Amino acid sequence: MHDGTSAKPRWGMVVLLGVMTASGAMSIDMYLPAMPVIGAELSTSPAAVQRTLSTLLAGLAAGQIVFGPLSDRIGRRRPILGGMALFVLASVWSALAVDITQLGFARFFQGLGACSALVVGRAVVRDMYDHRETARILSLITLVFGLVPMLAPLAGSWILTVGSWRMIFWVLVVFGVAIWLAVILGLPESRSEATAETARGETVVGAYRILSGNRRLLGYALCNALNGACLFTYIATGPDLLIGLYGVTPQDFGWIFGANAIGMVIGSQVNRRLLLRWPGDWILAISIVMSVLAAGVMLLFAVTGTGGVWGILVPLFGVMSTYGFMGSNSTAGALSVDPQRAGSISGLMGTLGFATGATATLIVGFVHDGTAVPMAASMLAAQALAALALFGLTFRVRTVSRH
Repeated sequence: MHDGTSAKPRWGMVVLLGVMTASGAMSIDMYLPAMPVIGAELSTSPAAVQRTLSTLLAGLAAGQIVFGPLSDRIGRRRPILGGMALFVLASVWSALAVDITQLGFARFFQGLGACSALVVGRAVVRDMYDHRETARILSLITLVFGLVPMLAPLAGSWILTVGSWRMIFWVLVVFGVAIWLAVILGLPESRSEATAETARGETVVGAYRILSGNRRLLGYALCNALNGACLFTYIATGPDLLIGLYGVTPQDFGWIFGANAIGMVIGSQVNRRLLLRWPGDWILAISIVMSVLAAGVMLLFAVTGTGGVWGILVPLFGVMSTYGFMGSNSTAGALSVDPQRAGSISGLMGTLGFATGATATLIVGFVHDGTAVPMAASMLAAQALAALALFGLTFRVRTVSRH
């Protein structure tokens, strides 16, 4: 059990936490190249297949509001172990689904289980490290996390060349079992006694009521959620847009998806270096402005058709690269607001993030018109709202408190 003070990061622990937080991304990214194949085999529309992504995100959102405060009360390890067991069972159900409705339900429970490792993993980081070091560790975890968007679609594409899309879910079964065993063998209990005492003295609803009234926290959380909505929008619309509209092959789509992941990884590692000299909030403010500008250029090119597919991919790379700065710094900022409620804060952020992502994917699906305009417009709107939340809530509270 740790007392919340910073320690020198161990690469083994960073890798484990990175893989844990990537459980949801693995569930999303590996099956992206298979979405057209799933639609054809199950005799359904691309929109219906996209909705299975929305149900996965809904599961990821719903579970976090439970697993977060639960980890404050009973410890970090047991919620992860229970959640990953559910993930494995749901992955088996997904592999055996006979229609799109069954697959949608299975994906919901898959997300419900995967979120345990994601939400509790963030709390474990805050248990062990202070504010600035938390941001640096989250940037390191992004290095591991960033490999998933690079490798998972490629793996999914390769699996499709040798077998059915169902094999992708059997691979996820093995992945879930591996995490379960790694937690048993390699993750110590990190919840502090102060966190346990705080949790015993209030209800879950009471904890969330206290947190939801904190404007500084809400600014960080909304900024993080709306920034993440851009990623989910791209994940949901990218396969149909690039493969269907621009004629990109499933294999080339995997490389494109990986290139954007490289941008995220580069951004996270530059962020880790910058944090040695600059406050995380400064970096966060600059990166969100840059992201708004990149999203604006992408919308302009989408409306005018300038540059064809490259007119979309280049500014998209800019938007995705800022994720490496914004994700780590907004999360670290939020967790620093009330460290003794780190699990509940992580749950609140996760629920808000995935609920926002699910909503964004549904909206962009309904306004789908066969062009890149809905995706670009959705990203610009999300980043503009993220900037409004950060500057209007978090930074405004800090400015007022100084006077």
